[in-house]
Amino acid sequence: MPNAPVVPTVRRRRLGATLRRLRNDAGLTLDEAAALMGWKAPKMSKVENACATIRPVDVAALVKGYGVTDADVSKALENLARDAGKKGWWQTYSGVLAPAYADYISLETDADRISEWCPLLVPGLLQTAAFARETIAGSSMTRTPDEIAALAEVRQARQAVLSRPGNPLELWAIIHEAALHQRFAVRPATMREQLRRLLDAAELPNVTIQIMPLDATPHPGIMGGFSLVVFPGALPDIVLLENLSGATYIEGEDAIPFARGIDRIRASALSVEDSLARIVHLAEGTKT
Repeated sequence: MPNAPVVPTVRRRRLGATLRRLRNDAGLTLDEAAALMGWKAPKMSKVENACATIRPVDVAALVKGYGVTDADVSKALENLARDAGKKGWWQTYSGVLAPAYADYISLETDADRISEWCPLLVPGLLQTAAFARETIAGSSMTRTPDEIAALAEVRQARQAVLSRPGNPLELWAIIHEAALHQRFAVRPATMREQLRRLLDAAELPNVTIQIMPLDATPHPGIMGGFSLVVFPGALPDIVLLENLSGATYIEGEDAIPFARGIDRIRASALSVEDSLARIVHLAEGTKT
């Protein structure tokens, strides 16, 4: 029987794109790069386009051939090659997850740190189960109750990255104060519980929360929310933009303005200490 085609997973796409960039930086053609490995150019092209597998040992040799001496770069790419075909827990929910959302969970799982500017909602990694259900239901125009429940489960399961052993994800969330004034008619205590959840999360050493006050002066964040995802080694940063039509990803050099923008957004927000005090104040004034 013929071999099954290789699935171009998000990890394979990131690996291929990074290997292509390193090859170009080294000034090598596909033929020249393939010759380093004793391959033909079509095989190298398939690797770079996520249509072929590559062993971690071959990644190490290829990166060395490109003149890269940083061990962290090689290790990050070898790990991508090793994990490229692994199935994640989120694939259990493939019936309700849009492909772009599944890709993002994979990125989130591999990331070192994420900076989020959230002008409308509490970020998913910090949401309570009740808040997740209410907001998913409110923003979903075609989802069934069972699908809403499943998506809320996914949102809760994602939060495991904040407590994973050894290398918990570093999260820096900047939340607009307006998002914390959301009210829920069916379950009024939802926001009060959510505010308490933010205070609990802020005690984690890898979680930083800032609040953008209602009276803040203009800053780059007025153009819309985004998530800046940063990876180990040479892997390029990725920015996630979301709206009603779905998700858009921006990466590499195109992500640089967002990295600069998030610094200016942080500077416009309340300090961490004042942000926590504002959350406490809001929680005390929220009806149960």
